[in-house]
Amino acid sequence: MKLWEGRFTQPSAKSADDFNQSLSFDYKLYWHDILASIAHVKMLGETQIIPKENAEKISDALVNILADIEKGTLQIEGAEDIHTFVENELVRRIGAVGKTMHTARSRNDQVATDLRLYAKDSIVNVCGHLRTLINTLLDIANNNVQYIMPGYTHLRRAQPVSVAQYFNAYSEMFLRDIERFTDCYKRTDVMPLGSCALAGTDFPIDRRMTAGMLSFSEISQNSMDAVSDRDFVAEYIFCCSAAMMHLSRFCEDLILYSSDEFGFIEISDDYSTGSSIMPQKKNPDIPELVRGKTGRVYGDLTAILTVLKGIPLSYDKDLQEDKEAFFDAEDTLLGCLSIFTEMLQHISLDTRKMRLAVYPSAVEDHFLAPKHTREHPDEEGYPHKICPQRDEEVRRRKIHRKDLGEHLHAVVHGDNERRGGHVRRPEDHRRKPDEHDDDHQRHRIGGSLLYRARIRRNDGDERHDEQHRREHDGEQRGVLPERIGGKRFPYAPARKPRQR
Repeated sequence: MKLWEGRFTQPSAKSADDFNQSLSFDYKLYWHDILASIAHVKMLGETQIIPKENAEKISDALVNILADIEKGTLQIEGAEDIHTFVENELVRRIGAVGKTMHTARSRNDQVATDLRLYAKDSIVNVCGHLRTLINTLLDIANNNVQYIMPGYTHLRRAQPVSVAQYFNAYSEMFLRDIERFTDCYKRTDVMPLGSCALAGTDFPIDRRMTAGMLSFSEISQNSMDAVSDRDFVAEYIFCCSAAMMHLSRFCEDLILYSSDEFGFIEISDDYSTGSSIMPQKKNPDIPELVRGKTGRVYGDLTAILTVLKGIPLSYDKDLQEDKEAFFDAEDTLLGCLSIFTEMLQHISLDTRKMRLAVYPSAVEDHFLAPKHTREHPDEEGYPHKICPQRDEEVRRRKIHRKDLGEHLHAVVHGDNERRGGHVRRPEDHRRKPDEHDDDHQRHRIGGSLLYRARIRRNDGDERHDEQHRREHDGEQRGVLPERIGGKRFPYAPARKPRQR
């Protein structure tokens, strides 16, 4: 029996029934549908719209139906939707008196009420999963406060950061997700029951009594809007999309950092897969799947917005499509949060590789320590960051890592003996070149720019030093003109150091 078949003299076609049905997915609303019906019937009895004994009889039968569904002794099947299933089962158990449950109520406001009740509980559930994830991140951060790792911009190593700071960055994202869901809850917590089909009812119902029993904070103010409002569904799915986006970003980091190229993080074997042909492989399938499922939730958001964009007031059958998008976004997010948190609790961090990724980068490229070296004043009081030629020369000439490392160490720690052009290396103790071995000194430090930046030798022979500089610069320029267009032509790149 269908709730709407009163005016029809012929049954609908089976193909039409199959296309029209929603029981295959809205069965999830059974608990909330029965709860809303119990509250509605109690209100009808208290206001004497139906006899109080009938209200109690209906209420008791609904409690039994719910218990049988929970135990698995009653299968949800054989109806157009969950609302029809519950009413048909009620009538089968207690007879025609069960039909009075639908007094002063339409399926339009009933569906809207059920979905809002379900959405409120879902928001609480999602926020609980998010809190568990945040607590996991906080535990990891607290256990790794003393370790550092490279911080990245443009996926290039930039500055050292604390491992705790890195994980807490994602804690902040998920905290914002909780705030968004909490805000969505406020707009979901409005009861539309009593709006009926679209224009309310003549029965003297007490909507606030029903709202109190169902724990709604407010009642809807406009019945036409109440039965057709699905903004809360779109907002809920958007909150799911934002949370999935944050999970996807985290997964991308884990995929990169667990690769052989980084090696910062190792995902437990319990949450990894292998290859059927390459036994050495250990694949991060869990974060890859979470990253992939993000697009699915984005699709749910696009679907609900597309459904809502062209619906005239008030209720239309299009709104039946709200539930599949809602349920899919919910299931996807909860599933991803659950397995991701579980996987995160079993990762291991290689803090040694993280540390090594910081310091070699600072030595070789002079990028990771701008606050400590590039802004540290040199002997003449000038900060290094105002001498871009020096950084570019270091980068272009690829000076030996150890040489530059000692130079940076000298800058940071104020070791005057090791500042300037010449940097002492261990082999200097084995071979002590002559103080006037300019060719040796020039090529050891990488070329003319750093050579000219040297501290002048204390041999007192300024004429010899000036003459040698001119000869050296002329050798570097070759046949290039000294000026072009009134501007001095820049020096050509220095030659490669000689092989010794």
